[in-house]
Amino acid sequence: MNYDEFKSAGHDLVDYIADYLQNVSKRPLFNPVEPSFLYDLFDEKIPDDPQSLAAIQKTLEEKLIPYSTHVNHPGYMGLITPSPNPAGILAEFLASALNQNVGAYSIGPASVTMELRVIRWLNDLIGYDKRAGGNLTSGGMTANFVGLKLGRDYSTGDSAQHEGMKGGWTAYVSEERHVSLDKAVDAVGIGRKYLRTIPTNDKYQVRVDVLEETIKKDKAQGLKPICIIGLAGTTNLGAVDDLEALSAIAKRENCWFHADAAYGGGMLLSNKYPGLLQGLDLADSVTIDPHKWFYAPLDAGAILVKDHNRLTASFGMQPSYLTDQSQQKNERYQFYVHGFEQSKRFRSLKVWVSFHHYGKTKLGEWVDNNIDHAKHLHQLALNDKNFESATEPVMSAVCLHYKTPQLNEEENKQFHFLVAERIESEGKFWFATTIMKGKTWFRINPVNIYTKMETINELFKTLQAYCKEELAKYVAV
Repeated sequence: MNYDEFKSAGHDLVDYIADYLQNVSKRPLFNPVEPSFLYDLFDEKIPDDPQSLAAIQKTLEEKLIPYSTHVNHPGYMGLITPSPNPAGILAEFLASALNQNVGAYSIGPASVTMELRVIRWLNDLIGYDKRAGGNLTSGGMTANFVGLKLGRDYSTGDSAQHEGMKGGWTAYVSEERHVSLDKAVDAVGIGRKYLRTIPTNDKYQVRVDVLEETIKKDKAQGLKPICIIGLAGTTNLGAVDDLEALSAIAKRENCWFHADAAYGGGMLLSNKYPGLLQGLDLADSVTIDPHKWFYAPLDAGAILVKDHNRLTASFGMQPSYLTDQSQQKNERYQFYVHGFEQSKRFRSLKVWVSFHHYGKTKLGEWVDNNIDHAKHLHQLALNDKNFESATEPVMSAVCLHYKTPQLNEEENKQFHFLVAERIESEGKFWFATTIMKGKTWFRINPVNIYTKMETINELFKTLQAYCKEELAKYVAV
């Protein structure tokens, strides 16, 4: 390796990234290029003609950057992939160079220790005591999978991991769940047929009365509750279920209580809006994604567990290597014994660096700014008779519906899609659409450190104008 070239290329790349972050608002947020164009652009055989790093960067500037979705753009308010904080970006650079395998202590002693500390910080935010543990994962998909496996093993007395699922078991969650939970019940053997999706109230929280009725009916048919899942920040609206009520039901039924706070966990950093996740500490396990509302670069999810020993019982080698969390100071902690992954990325470094560089209070200010953005957009919609807002935002997610009494349900759906597609194609804003309670909505979710109130005002003006224009086209036809 020519390390002089490496240094030069590295400096050039960091300079390029800094300029990119500083000027990203001047770029089109999204390039509506045809997929076939990109497939052709990257249609090449395995290279065997070495090029300089400088030449490769030039190629990336031509082929990759223009056709990326720029989540650092202040107008990005789509899927919950936030703008990564710059300190975390640099941490990822170093993590790649060190290439520590956190799965085993001997391949990364300091990184294992750092990972344990970051997990401890997350558990402290939840309110878990010293018995707690956890793992950093690729994201909420894997974290929810682990959470449901823990629930399956606990509720079956650890028999399912040896003998497979026997008898009829059911899991319960709000209809506003993330699809990761459907995949998780499939993967751990409960089956999607036995995931009971419970309707929500007008605030999009799970209806506890319907949950109780559903459990009663299932038990009358010989089915047993294996897990109750509380949503602590739904994907569509950031709604938070009554976690205390769900915990009480889980205790009564002697089943696992898992909370999905993949997005909503960022509220634990909030300075202005504390206490929204009351009862989160009652869950047996919690999913939180630092790569969502902690503004860490991908990937960094987390599964946090109230009792660390449940991790060991569910994933430990045979004979089971049971470890008391309080005795870990003098041992070589092996993540692969207490979790799903054997090879494990050094995910904690970017979270550790982010907290050290910005501090918890500053990260919380960014969270609060995003909440204020959503509340402001909600108020703008309330002041316009043509718009409807699903509910007052409790987090940074807001869903807006444009009223079109002239159109039927399918036409209204297509109308919302067309408006969103038109705005996306212009490259100033990016947001999603969704369907809740049979109605189509613009789903706008700022989780962005660069978004400002002026951005929100401009977005709403654009929505007002384009909705009016597109509706006129429908009426004309």
